[in-house]
Amino acid sequence: MNWKFAAGLLLGFAIGFGCRAFGVPVPAPPVLVGALLVVAMTSGYLLADRVLSRREAHHRRDCGGPSGQSAGSDAP
Repeated sequence: MNWKFAAGLLLGFAIGFGCRAFGVPVPAPPVLVGALLVVAMTSGYLLADRVLSRREAHHRRDCGGPSGQSAGSDAP
């Protein structure tokens, strides 16, 4: 299990427990359908982030870097 996921889950339970213990209204939808909508939107956001993020650029060799000269250029 990813440590960020575990930390987020633990934080969510801690906030829910704290709200219940101190009588603070829970910052979540009061019905199951609303809670499922929040879960679906969060899951979609995380999935899109994972799919769209790339570790390395496809055109890295064409990037100029600090000097402005790409690896394929003939200029000095």
